[in-house]
Amino acid sequence: MKFSIKKEIILNQLLHVSKALSNKNFIPILAGIKFELIESGLLLTGSDNEITIQAFIDSEKFNIIKLGSIVIPGKYIVEIIKKLPDEIINIEIVDGLKLLVSTQRTEFNLNGISAMEYPKINIEKNKKPIIISKNIFKNIINQTSFAFSLQETRPVLTGINFKLNKNTMECTATDSYRLAKKIISIENNDELFDIVIPGKNLIDLNKIIDDNDEKLEIHIFNNKIIFIFENITFQSKLINGSYPDTTKFIENINILKVYTNTLEFYDVIDRASLLTNDKEKNIVNLEIKDNILILTSNSPEIGKVEERMEIEKNNKVDLKISFSAKYMMEAIKAFESEKIEIIFNEETKPIILKNPYSDDLMQLVLPIRTY
Repeated sequence: MKFSIKKEIILNQLLHVSKALSNKNFIPILAGIKFELIESGLLLTGSDNEITIQAFIDSEKFNIIKLGSIVIPGKYIVEIIKKLPDEIINIEIVDGLKLLVSTQRTEFNLNGISAMEYPKINIEKNKKPIIISKNIFKNIINQTSFAFSLQETRPVLTGINFKLNKNTMECTATDSYRLAKKIISIENNDELFDIVIPGKNLIDLNKIIDDNDEKLEIHIFNNKIIFIFENITFQSKLINGSYPDTTKFIENINILKVYTNTLEFYDVIDRASLLTNDKEKNIVNLEIKDNILILTSNSPEIGKVEERMEIEKNNKVDLKISFSAKYMMEAIKAFESEKIEIIFNEETKPIILKNPYSDDLMQLVLPIRTY
């Protein structure tokens, strides 16, 4: 294998592929990136058995001298390329399993591993993939991923549930204390599926998707899912098990509906939580009196704070309730609308947050008993 390439071209793709590498992998070769130089271009592969990322660089973008393949420790090759000057980089296999990386002034010699030892990666495609805008997909992840569980005791909750019923896709994440649900329309589709994708894998995917309206292909199989966009292929395992029925969390009692400015509500909670000494629970108390919302928190060691803001509401009901400021702020942050609708049911039932002008996004936060 021998080729020369501009630094920026190969570095961008190496950074994408390196997100699939794990320091905790028990298979040493999976700490490496596989270089496979074929006539049509360079295929880079990284995998940790949970996810696989492949990036392809077309032969028109660089100079191919000799074909071949090798696996190189990912940590070192990425750092080397990153710190080389911005100029043409020459890469070639020498002495069997050594990789020579050089510029006019610098030369690195790295030990490699035979590409024959790299696990076989089976990338498949469906005849009828789901097609979605990259912008829309990024919104799904941004508006739900904070709510999946980090506890491995219930593995299915560490993922995001994607449920497609013909033209409507529901994406749900919950850790049992809060819930995020995003609903989108899929055009020209007659597919049905109900799958759970590991949340951490979707966050990794989100980092390498550009923020634009270009299309993303989704290929779904029994035990894996494949995303294809531009020159990137991202494969993830699915989580086995049935996702819980979350419709039971959504009550229709609606004791009180409150309408307020989204950013202002976020800011008052942010300030009210400053004096809480438990960053995980950081409980704040909410009281509604007439058209005034009062937020308070109290720490015997630090002090107390009170915030007031004007609101609109649909009836004359007043109430008191407590919740985690962290959970509520993460839920509010998911909304892009200027105003937000807050629905209160019984004092032990979830607080529901919605866009007053659309039903495409819903956030639920469980209240916390403080007595």
